[in-house]
Amino acid sequence: MKITVLGCGGGISAGVHTTSLLVGDQVLIDAGTGVNGLSLEAMSRIDHVFVTHSHLDHIATLPLLLDSVSSWRDRPVTVYAQEVTVQALREHIFNNVIWPDFSRIPTPHKPFMRYQTLPAGGEVTLGELRLRSIPVNHVVPCVGYLVSGPGGSLAFSSDTTETDEFWKVLNACPDLRHVIVETSFLDKDEHICRLAHHFTPRLLVADLAKLRPGPSLHITHLMPGMEEEIMAEIAAHGSIHAPRRLREGQTFEI
Repeated sequence: MKITVLGCGGGISAGVHTTSLLVGDQVLIDAGTGVNGLSLEAMSRIDHVFVTHSHLDHIATLPLLLDSVSSWRDRPVTVYAQEVTVQALREHIFNNVIWPDFSRIPTPHKPFMRYQTLPAGGEVTLGELRLRSIPVNHVVPCVGYLVSGPGGSLAFSSDTTETDEFWKVLNACPDLRHVIVETSFLDKDEHICRLAHHFTPRLLVADLAKLRPGPSLHITHLMPGMEEEIMAEIAAHGSIHAPRRLREGQTFEI
């Protein structure tokens, strides 16, 4: 199973897009602006969207994706999320004010989109693919995902700061090959990270002491224009995990 990084920026600029991972050709983890790079045919093949949390940079293209491919499909796209996140999508996005309610269009019995509540800690199996939801520590309810396939597992933290359950689940995974974890700001902006529940380099390296050695570590959600400085600060703090910067277009096999 191939996982392709469509977007991994903490914001947008030329060549920088927000979070979205394509798993195979039918599954998305988050629907940030990275989805814009897919062809119409590729978007029409997406059957499942796993949403980590309700923040705009992780859901921005979901309404437009559904609108663009609805006439190409004969079945609804399933959106998986915690109940609180589903409620936020219903009330603030698909509310017939910001965007049509595609969970009832064209009819409630045959909609373009359906919601599937997935509680933190829940798991979904899609053929040989398994996705386990893991609670993390963000300013709104948020989960990461452990994605497992025939060749191993990959973990994605989504947005978080210091967390225990995420590392606990990862340490119990016998075939963990890759970990994607966020670091959003420089150490000088720790006060912002404390308010917004993100990692700085110092906070990240301290928390990585909870992760057993072995998997490759990749850093996501860096703020545009700060990428090299953030990675330099991570390197300066030192970590046995030797983190590397995640890149758009990067692929993983699991």
